[in-house]
Amino acid sequence: MAPKENLLGDYLRAQRARVRPEQVGLAPGNNRRVPGLRRSEVSLLAGISSDYYLRLEQGRDRRPSAQILEALARVFGLDATGTAYLLSLNEQPPPRSRRRPPPEKVPEGISKMLAILHLPAFVEGRYLDVLAANPLATALSPRIVAGQNRLRDVFLDPDEQALYPDWDDTTARLVAGFRRSVGTDTNDIRFIDLVGELSLASDHFRTLWAQHDVQARQSWPITMNHPTVGTLTLNREKLIISDTAHALVLAIYHPDVGTDSADKLALLASYTADPALRTADGRHGR
Repeated sequence: MAPKENLLGDYLRAQRARVRPEQVGLAPGNNRRVPGLRRSEVSLLAGISSDYYLRLEQGRDRRPSAQILEALARVFGLDATGTAYLLSLNEQPPPRSRRRPPPEKVPEGISKMLAILHLPAFVEGRYLDVLAANPLATALSPRIVAGQNRLRDVFLDPDEQALYPDWDDTTARLVAGFRRSVGTDTNDIRFIDLVGELSLASDHFRTLWAQHDVQARQSWPITMNHPTVGTLTLNREKLIISDTAHALVLAIYHPDVGTDSADKLALLASYTADPALRTADGRHGR
């Protein structure tokens, strides 16, 4: 792997392939050999020469101006997150030798809050490692425990996959959030090993990674097929934890008030709080 070889060119190519001619006011035509826009079309729409755009994709010019990148972002229809990521690719430091990242530590106050929070919650690192979790989060999934990795579990563990009826959307969001979290700092061994492992083990991950989607690790409703309480829909909030070397995320699941999902989460919480209920209710046996 050579993640830093041409991040800017890879991202531009991926975005060019996503945009259909009709989305930017061009005729689709019948003899197109590319899935998205031609390089000449991108350069025309962005107001730059075809040769210069070719140099950007090929990595022969890695320091375009912010104005050029912003023009390309408009052509590709990038949102604020995608535009910020594109601009960051123009600020890559010189390549460094591969290194191990420092350990990620959960602030003491966050650990205390997890212990008393009456909602499923866990702390996630920049590589989507679970750094800490409360019992109700583990009750949602036995794999939400410290030491596990959300990417590895969701892509490679069949039991985890079975929790998500919309697995394709869940995995796409995870990969896009992971790319945003890591950004251009892709030269450490942890990143290289994780992406390498998932690329070899999962065709689906490899396809999503090649799309170069970038999203903030945002909040969205998620539906789960829980083996004990059945189907429930929860809002998943991801909150940045400040004062850490690399921004950690506090993930919290919560239901809409008065819904069937709220009742089911309360039932799951009662099982978690009282082991005797888990033993008495045959539905909980696993």
